[in-house]
Amino acid sequence: MLQTIKTSARRLRVRLARGLAFAALLLPAIHPVYAAQAPADKSESPYFAVNSSDPSVDRLPLKSTKVDVRILGVIADVTVTQQYRNEGTAALEARYVFPGSTRAAVYGMNVRLGDRLLTAKIKEKQQAKVEYEKAKSEGKTAALLEQERENVFQMNVANIMPGDDVRVELHYTELMVPTEGRYQFVFPTVVGPRYNGKAGSESSKAEKWISSPFLHQGELSGTRFDMNLKLVTPTGVQDIESPTHKIELRKENEQETRVELTNTGRNENNRDFILNYRLAGERIASGLMLSRGESENFFLAMVEPPKAVANAMIVPREYIFVVDVSGSMHGFPLDTTKALMDKLLGSLRASDTFNLMTFSGGNVLLAPKSLPATRANIDLALRTLGKEQGGGGTELLPALRRALSLEADQERSRSFVVVTDGYVSVEREAFELIRKNLDRANLFSFGIGSSINRQLMEGMARAGQGEPFIILNQESAAVEAERFRKMIDSPVLTHIKAHFEGLDAYDIEPLSVPDVFAARPVIVFGKWRGAAKGKLVLDGQSASGPYHAELEVKPELASKDNTALRYLWARHRIAALSDQESLEGGGSYRDAILKLGLDYNLLTQYTSFIAVDQVVRNPKPGEAASVDQPSPLPEGVSDLAVGVEVPSTPEPETWAMLLIAALGMGWLWKRQRVAAN
Repeated sequence: MLQTIKTSARRLRVRLARGLAFAALLLPAIHPVYAAQAPADKSESPYFAVNSSDPSVDRLPLKSTKVDVRILGVIADVTVTQQYRNEGTAALEARYVFPGSTRAAVYGMNVRLGDRLLTAKIKEKQQAKVEYEKAKSEGKTAALLEQERENVFQMNVANIMPGDDVRVELHYTELMVPTEGRYQFVFPTVVGPRYNGKAGSESSKAEKWISSPFLHQGELSGTRFDMNLKLVTPTGVQDIESPTHKIELRKENEQETRVELTNTGRNENNRDFILNYRLAGERIASGLMLSRGESENFFLAMVEPPKAVANAMIVPREYIFVVDVSGSMHGFPLDTTKALMDKLLGSLRASDTFNLMTFSGGNVLLAPKSLPATRANIDLALRTLGKEQGGGGTELLPALRRALSLEADQERSRSFVVVTDGYVSVEREAFELIRKNLDRANLFSFGIGSSINRQLMEGMARAGQGEPFIILNQESAAVEAERFRKMIDSPVLTHIKAHFEGLDAYDIEPLSVPDVFAARPVIVFGKWRGAAKGKLVLDGQSASGPYHAELEVKPELASKDNTALRYLWARHRIAALSDQESLEGGGSYRDAILKLGLDYNLLTQYTSFIAVDQVVRNPKPGEAASVDQPSPLPEGVSDLAVGVEVPSTPEPETWAMLLIAALGMGWLWKRQRVAAN
């Protein structure tokens, strides 16, 4: 009996092998992509950190990150201190990839090495790299800060000697823009793993920073994380809360509040820190700020828009939902996405139409053309999405291209809604694709997760003249879905024109003010000359009719204390040029961006901060070990997001291969049965 079972098992293995071989021969003919596809280069992909077999090398040199924030009015000034300490016995170079705010203007870096203070200088990126490598090879301690993306930075610190305590201080400022009277400060803590594309595909990127190490799902970093925030407001604040971290509040006086993280005994740096608050009276701090400098003067205008007015005459609408179901969405992100889609689809009007596209390594449409928003069709879409478990790559570009090419109903207002965690490396290509199709629709982006790629989500919405939405959990999914419904029902302010009367203003940003979809203020930056007098005039069209607003320019507004306006103006101009460069390609605005970075001492894609200690400290720099500081996986993200060998839900092509294998096995089994009879 035992021999019979063994013989049957052996025959089954042979049949399976023959079936798979048969499928492998047929699959290239059915799906040509498989014939040309090569395995991804693991050296260019995220990977899991492994323990070192060399006890002399400290594989976790980053010991703590401390964040000090001072929010004065609508401007936040932030100092981030990264402490590196070498507790091993060998000299090392540390590399650390970390996130930043998409609105941050990084204007300074200092390095404290023992009792010495090194002030970093801004240099052209390649020049800074050369100087860093030279200092490293000479045995000097050096630090290099580079921008890899608008919101992704890389820190390299060379020749950290055993026992060294190196503290790197980064300084940046950003503008706090309220929405519906609510202000939000965000400090990103971790860069999510980026999908690097199939080899040879348009999503494939040969960028070293993408190949960063990560800890396993649920494993917290040993790096200490501290946050100290001081909030100074003109009228006092209310409803201060953090949806991401436990905080403690201490009221200094009516205008000042201190915010600190509660000591939970855990290093909670696996998700963005978010602080929400409202001003007393829920009014937006409209007004004008003036800065008088040595060679240039700057202004910032913030004008509150009119309240949204319900519009009963809404034209019929069409929505194309493009939903990410890749490996990084497995678990919490996809569960939250399903809750979000239930709310979004449920809010459609009977006169609306919609379609659903899911994408991972491939993409699938619910229907060849958009369907009426009936209960039956909505239930069909929800059942289809409900079957998804999350797996495979994140081929965003092919999905966007296919969605944008769908035939439009000229009688309807079309909107695209993209739902993803944004863990891809094709930001520029996505922005360019969306901008080239602006005549077809608006685009709104929903970012799902605790540490999503905000550059991609905000950039897609900006390119599509829509709005970004961030979904932290299933509870916020309902809130953001309702905000989306209100927004698209009635755009608040359109056809906006801004001009000054009596003030000699120039270099105004933005050149054209975009439509306002949400109850957020209109922001105008610029420079001015001469006397501080006159007024800013804004005209536009609201849902209830013509809109007109004026802000008076007063001499007492001009202050030497508002130096942050200089950095904010330059950062905004750089962002505008970068957007245009993404559209035209080819580095056409490199020189202009480089000049702005050097002139205004700002970190950009073409400038870097470099600090070098002139003391030779390592007599054998060639023997120093290189260490990539691992990051925790963002909260809620599974191991399926990292590594090309991690199993995931099969792509459609893989299911096809398995089906063909099963058919092949059945055919072989039938042949053997016929032969036996």
